[in-house]
Amino acid sequence: EYRGGFKMADKLTPTFTELEAFSLGNDANKKRYDTLITNFEEQFKLQPHYVVRAPGRVNLIGEHIDYCGYGVLPMALSQDVAMALAIDEDSSNMVLVNTEASYQPNEVTVNLNDFSIEGTQWYEYILCGIKGVMEEKGLEKSKGVKILLNGNIPPSAGLSSSSALVCCAALMTTVVNGLNISKSKLADICAKCERYIGTQGGGMDQAISFLAEEGQAKYIQFDPLRTTNVPLPLGATFVVANTLKQANKAATAHFNERVVECRLAAKVIIKAKGKDWSECRTLGQAQNILECQLEDMDQVVKDVLHEAAYSKSELCELFQISEEELLEMCMSKNTHHMQTFKLYQRALHVYQEALNVIQFHRAATSGGSPEAVLRELGRLMNASHKSCNTLYECSSAELNQMVEVCLEKGAYGSRMTGAGWGGCTVSLIPQSSVELFVKDLKECSYYTGDPDRKAQVDSAVFASPPGGGVAILTFSL
Repeated sequence: EYRGGFKMADKLTPTFTELEAFSLGNDANKKRYDTLITNFEEQFKLQPHYVVRAPGRVNLIGEHIDYCGYGVLPMALSQDVAMALAIDEDSSNMVLVNTEASYQPNEVTVNLNDFSIEGTQWYEYILCGIKGVMEEKGLEKSKGVKILLNGNIPPSAGLSSSSALVCCAALMTTVVNGLNISKSKLADICAKCERYIGTQGGGMDQAISFLAEEGQAKYIQFDPLRTTNVPLPLGATFVVANTLKQANKAATAHFNERVVECRLAAKVIIKAKGKDWSECRTLGQAQNILECQLEDMDQVVKDVLHEAAYSKSELCELFQISEEELLEMCMSKNTHHMQTFKLYQRALHVYQEALNVIQFHRAATSGGSPEAVLRELGRLMNASHKSCNTLYECSSAELNQMVEVCLEKGAYGSRMTGAGWGGCTVSLIPQSSVELFVKDLKECSYYTGDPDRKAQVDSAVFASPPGGGVAILTFSL
């Protein structure tokens, strides 16, 4: 059943028949999709059957806590990964071409009935999404497909460009093979299958890409996955500023090191409290096992964990296990080198940040005076950044400098967003001064004092209204 240009189906990805509706009124995206369709026809000498899209996101608050079981508060961006595609019934090959020449190899051909994921090349994120859906559905064979891909999410910037590739690929796989899978189920599949590339993340990036609604941020909670719309307060706009220092979380160990430290902290806390620690894998589970209020968990951390870093030998002694068993129990391949573990600092950040998210959600929906609400949201964002910087140590000199500049130029609050170690800040700005703020930021010495940054500044700073989620455009009704 099609209504108003898109197919109405309970919780399935919306399927549009008109480019205007598919573009959600975003003229820049409409132009991009139009060009993508034309380029597809030139590349493959046939018309695409579908275009699919999956957006990036900016996390407003709640950093590094989704994989600990706690809620987060992101919104989708208008920037996305889009694929024009045609199904090839006579083949099992995927011919995949990236419109951006900087991604090498630019063109790959993969037999979808026989492939492996061995590195972190851009196209291997696509393979993650395909593999996730095929395994979930027990598909041993996939139809072939020709794809032209275009993405405009800044890479390695903490805006979820890699997860958008995975989500777009999973959506493409359902379209090619005629599968009906709900958006929340696809989000769950994609959260798990990104681990094929070595990232031990939570489910935020995938959930917002699939479940976003235009004009709304989302409070996303896990186990089970559920979302609540969060309208932005009157007079508020979020501005993203890219430091242009790239941080690829799959290519470095930083991200998974934090996952390991949180897992170990949860187990140490539970053991210290005399409970069975063997099945406890997240700090969220630790809170549930102890039947504590979230507000009380930072005191538990202070009572149980010591501030000095734990050594491998200390942890082995604590758990009465060998080093091999410790590696097996808690540590992913690219974290085996770790010798020390800052359990106190990581756990304190997670519990305090989980509380920041709840307070942010409460303030945003409180109906208080707009000025008071904006000041409270800004305070929470600043507290979040401080914790990311000092306790979780996932910020960087560039991010800290950008946060300072944003606050100097009138932001209510500013913080790093995404995994960190580079990437972007997000700042809360009064709607009335957005244009001036963006102009001032582009002209600040961080960008103008460096030729490389100056050359990229136009796309590095942008105001972002909350965008819509995944969508399908069909030409083959």
